[in-house]
Amino acid sequence: MKVLVTGVKGQLGYDVMKVLKSRKIDCIGADLEQFDITDLEATEKFIKEYHPDTVIHCSAFTAVDRAEEQLDLCRKVNEEGPRNIAKVCKELNAKMIYISTDYVFPGVGDHAYEPDDPTGPLSVYGETKLEGEKAVQALLNRYFIVRISWVFGKNGNNFIKTMLRLSETHDEVSVVCDQIGSPTYTADLAPLLCDMAETEKYGVYHATNEGYCSWSDFAKEIFRQAGRSTKVHAIPSDQYPAKAHRPENSRMSKDKLVENGFHRLPTWQDALSRYLTEINEKA
Repeated sequence: MKVLVTGVKGQLGYDVMKVLKSRKIDCIGADLEQFDITDLEATEKFIKEYHPDTVIHCSAFTAVDRAEEQLDLCRKVNEEGPRNIAKVCKELNAKMIYISTDYVFPGVGDHAYEPDDPTGPLSVYGETKLEGEKAVQALLNRYFIVRISWVFGKNGNNFIKTMLRLSETHDEVSVVCDQIGSPTYTADLAPLLCDMAETEKYGVYHATNEGYCSWSDFAKEIFRQAGRSTKVHAIPSDQYPAKAHRPENSRMSKDKLVENGFHRLPTWQDALSRYLTEINEKA
């Protein structure tokens, strides 16, 4: 099996490459330096030269608030990019794994969204990621769409690193308490994506670490495990103005993973503990 990983400089792409190499799978990582996914000709040239059996597409425009202002760029990267890759995958009869997001849902209620539940994004970012999903589904039969949320990994910035940085200069921080979801550790997600690539259990999946929390709960647990004394003030979202509207309910059901023979990821608290050890911040 030959696997091409896009977005190799990001948190997830970095860990996917690490897993593929550890499994001795023929793989190549690409980022903007190698080819621009919004340029069909460049995308075709690069992918056809390597001729992968699977493309794991991790690159995306993920700056949620900036997306509200940089609409055209966000659409190019999150809609045209996946469409271009899917076109080449179709020609090569290659599988495609497209990483999507909880932001495709409207985030109402307190139920866990199933993969086939109606979508209804609230932000430009969510809209463009959903359009990316549709582009992949329109062109391919051999695809996995994997929706994730609240991502953290070693190779990039994330909420945990932000909280640890703030704790060095602040005795207390205010964090929203009315958005509920599940953190996703890229070192746990990456092996699952590599497992999927070796099957033909195609479709739309949700994959996050197990358990739900609010952002303020998450912050409290980060400080507890890292041995920091910073206090967390839980505040409603309307006290933390942001350009993009966030879903309040980002709970997603992972039952489909088990139904198709895949494993659920460990709890988010366990993932946090291992991550803090990985970045040398464990108390």
